[in-house]
Parts: sequence; C-alpha cells; structure tokens
Amino acid sequence: MASPRTLYLVRHGETEWNRIGRWQGATDIPLSDVGRAQARLLAARLRDSRIAAVYASQLSRALETAQILAAGLGAPAPTVDPRLRERGYGAFEGLTREECAERFPRVWEQYLADRRVVPPNAEPQAQVTERITAAMLEIAAAAGDRPDAEAILVVSHGGVIRSFVHAVTGVVPPPLENGAVFRLRFERGAFVTAELAPA
Repeated sequence: MASPRTLYLVRHGETEWNRIGRWQGATDIPLSDVGRAQARLLAARLRDSRIAAVYASQLSRALETAQILAAGLGAPAPTVDPRLRERGYGAFEGLTREECAERFPRVWEQYLADRRVVPPNAEPQAQVTERITAAMLEIAAAAGDRPDAEAILVVSHGGVIRSFVHAVTGVVPPPLENGAVFRLRFERGAFVTAELAPA
C-alpha cells in the first residue's frame, strides 16, 4: 500500500487585475512584479518541505508562480494540468464587483446569495469541483510509493482551490490571499485533511 503523503495546494501570486479587483477567471493575466516576489518568498517558506514534483494550471499566472517555486526549491519543472485552471466566470470576467452589480444587477444579486448560480456564459460550479477533484486525486495517486518525507506542490487559483477544499472538508474557506497555501494529507486513496498553512 502506498505511504500517506503530503500535498501543498497554492494560489498563484498577485496580478494587476488582482490588485485592482477585476475578475480574472479563464482570462490569462500574467503575474505582476509583486506576484513574482510573492512566489520567491513562498519558495523560501517551503524550502524544507522536500518537494518532489510540481504541477500547475496552464494559465500564465499559475504556471509562472510554479516555475519560480520549482526553481527556488530545486524541484523538476512543473507539469501542466489544464484541469487546475480557474473557473470560467463568463460575463463577469474583466469586471470589478461594482461593475458586475451595475451591468448584471439581478444575476449578481442571485450569485451573491448562492454561488451555485451560473453567471452568463460561465462554467457551472459542479463541473469545476468535478475536474479539480479528479486532477488532485490523480496527482496524489501518481506520487506512488514516494517516501513520505517527499511532498507534491500544486499551483492553482482561488476559486477552484476553495471548491476543492469544500469538497474535501465540507467547509467553504474564505477568499484566499495570493500565495495562500493549503497543506493536504492523502491516505488510502482519499484526502483526509486540508489545512490552511500559516503565512
């Protein structure tokens, strides 16, 4: 039987759209210089974690974060998995919260009351949860019989990370800061814990 293992699930560093409060979703917005600095600091935080492999969304803000982390940790170059991408938010993308409320008042009000409401042209929440969970289970299982001291690092996005943690724990975490890290424990084919690591 494979040994229990640890995975670190990381939200990418800051982008300019993060800074000004624009919804990104599937829109490919690059890291800012602040985001790159956050990734370098995170590599220093995780330097004793013995990262054996790194995975990332194909969106550049996540992939560059993963590349900086892999280089800083002496890990192999990231493996890209498109299932780790952010939820597509359709008509909300590129807008601030205020602009969403102004342009789509009824849908915005419904969305705030129930995040399962699908914005115009957005990806359904159930589909997001299904793909991120499948990806995470495959990544964990692919670690095989690595020594328990070696961990896996996954770089993704705030929305999908919160969806996955909700699926694992039954609790929806609050909005995540850029560079936030969840420490996950995988045993006997399932994730048994998901804890937000202290900054």
